[in-house]
Amino acid sequence: MRTDLHTLTAQVQHNCDISDAQHARNYSLCIYLLKMREYFRWEMGYGYDERLPEKQLGDWLIERERLWGELEEQDYHPIELHAAQFAPFEPEALNDRLLPDGLVYSGGYGGLSKPHFFLAALHRVEERHGRRILVTGKEYARDLTAPPAMTLGGEVYVRRESLRRMLWEKIEEWRWRRRENAMARAIAFYPVDSALESALDSMTATETEAVILHELGEAEAGVLFGPAWEQMLNALWHTRAELAARAVRDHLADCLVTLPTLLKEERVASLHFYFANLSGMRQVLFPALQEAYRQWQEGSGLDVLHDCIRRGQSHWQAAGSRLLRAYGDDDNGAAERLDALLDQITL
Repeated sequence: MRTDLHTLTAQVQHNCDISDAQHARNYSLCIYLLKMREYFRWEMGYGYDERLPEKQLGDWLIERERLWGELEEQDYHPIELHAAQFAPFEPEALNDRLLPDGLVYSGGYGGLSKPHFFLAALHRVEERHGRRILVTGKEYARDLTAPPAMTLGGEVYVRRESLRRMLWEKIEEWRWRRRENAMARAIAFYPVDSALESALDSMTATETEAVILHELGEAEAGVLFGPAWEQMLNALWHTRAELAARAVRDHLADCLVTLPTLLKEERVASLHFYFANLSGMRQVLFPALQEAYRQWQEGSGLDVLHDCIRRGQSHWQAAGSRLLRAYGDDDNGAAERLDALLDQITL
């Protein structure tokens, strides 16, 4: 039985809208408006270089916020497909039905415990490390925030359209000042000024592999930290300690898989792009990695990065274990206890 794409898209988008109604206002006003502009661009099908019509954008924004006001108290709906119902946060069973039709669905929790849903065309399927990797193309339904990748259960989801859009945003941000930094070094591998679309295609293909590596590293880190890690994150919701805990796991994932593989395969463009995006709490907790990158750029060779990453493997595993001990399955005051440890786990 062929899937009714129109009906399925409407169901998934409805849950996306509920998620946005409940969580979109958690962003600062500046971030919120930037995300809304790009969400409008995606929904209306405007190209990256097209100027957005301000009145239409304003009317759309008012209407979208009105819709969210109606949906804010609703629960997420099950997905109906071929006379069967599927829980919105259990995508694997639904994908067993959708993949033969060239479609992929995902529903899970991301940063700051925000639910993310999407429905997209299947680009390809891979198997690595015992996990099914679903790489998607055109997206039919999505919420305001579109993370380029996510691991749920035994499946890794990599969203090429969202990754491509994120890369364009990074390029545009760099173009404002054109500083000589890690982003400039990454962009130098692609003809972004003379052939933007083909440059984005090439960059997306290259960074898709880096994204997959990070998700595989996340899976390894998850095994090392165990199920208590997710319980701890739920207790830390929307706190500085949650950001720090996620950064610790990201660093362990990258020291275990992402960075060693990029170095081994000499993926220099991806290495520069990685450091261009080493920011926020990840940068705060791992200044030694940024220093190793600086030394590499000054001619010290890649050994300085290899050494730092090897130290990071043991350090971040120990740091995560320390956070778990401080949490101790006790939600009361967990954020304060873990926040007090941040200076002690910095590398």
